[in-house]
Amino acid sequence: MSELPAGLADFTARAGWADAAVQPLPGDASFRRYFRLVRDSGETAMLMHAPPPHEDPAPFLHVAGWLTANGMRGPAIIAAEADAGWVLTEDFGNDRMRDWLDANPGDERAAYEAAVEALVALHRLPPGSFAPYDMATYQREAALLTEWYCPAQGLEVDEAGYAAAWEEVLSPLLTRQQPGVTVLRDYHAENIMLLHGQPGAPQGLIDFQDALVGHPAYDLVSLLQDARRDVSEDLETAMLLHYAHHSGAADDEFLADYARLGAQRNAKIVGIFTRLDRRDGKPKYLAMIPRVWAALERDLAHPALEPVARWFDANIPDTLRFAHGAFAA
Repeated sequence: MSELPAGLADFTARAGWADAAVQPLPGDASFRRYFRLVRDSGETAMLMHAPPPHEDPAPFLHVAGWLTANGMRGPAIIAAEADAGWVLTEDFGNDRMRDWLDANPGDERAAYEAAVEALVALHRLPPGSFAPYDMATYQREAALLTEWYCPAQGLEVDEAGYAAAWEEVLSPLLTRQQPGVTVLRDYHAENIMLLHGQPGAPQGLIDFQDALVGHPAYDLVSLLQDARRDVSEDLETAMLLHYAHHSGAADDEFLADYARLGAQRNAKIVGIFTRLDRRDGKPKYLAMIPRVWAALERDLAHPALEPVARWFDANIPDTLRFAHGAFAA
């Protein structure tokens, strides 16, 4: 993967960046690759290669345009050739919220407050023209646990009962996510950029190409039950109160939906991380499963999750659950 993709030089030339040096950057869990272009003047831009058939940058461009048009801080698009998988954007720099907080842990509360306030601003907007986060999507995502994690653990489970339990648990929130808000779906500390090297400064958004229209609690779960970074229960509670203070939406019903979506998202992530190991040869994600499973257990303890919790009690052994998802590799 160290070689530059074919066509890169031609695209940068057409985009007016032929004179720039190309610096490959670390990738993520997808087929996308990223590069920083650096001119002699010091001006920089970010190049994304999202090649078909595995990737399609058109949704990224659509969401980025919507965010910018509505005053949210997605990266400006400099040039794009979506059919070939090329997108050149504004460079938000190196200060990911995750990396900043690793080096500056005392800034944690300010950074999370700013991230929550960005969600409040997003949720005040009419939803974008994106597909709905409907029951079929919730079910398809939750099923990743029984599709990947359970077989990897050698478990034969009641898949029909699993789907039925999720139907019962998630049905009540579907009416409460109408007309809905734009849900970025992967809103966490590795996808938030601190634009001026300060935790309370404007925050840039990345990795939002899978946006849907759904429930306002979803991105809060993504932020506060982060699969990649420890967020204390005290901070989670404080940020839910912070969201409530600015939005007025955190009554018991909202908190029940937060637990519902937390359990759904965490079950999905356990399945995805297992798939990344078993199918894609990326075992590093297995080390994150215990953190995700611990959050899943907290969500399952909410009374709103009783049908799903009952299924877990009947199908997933305690040795895998209360050891926080220990993986039998």
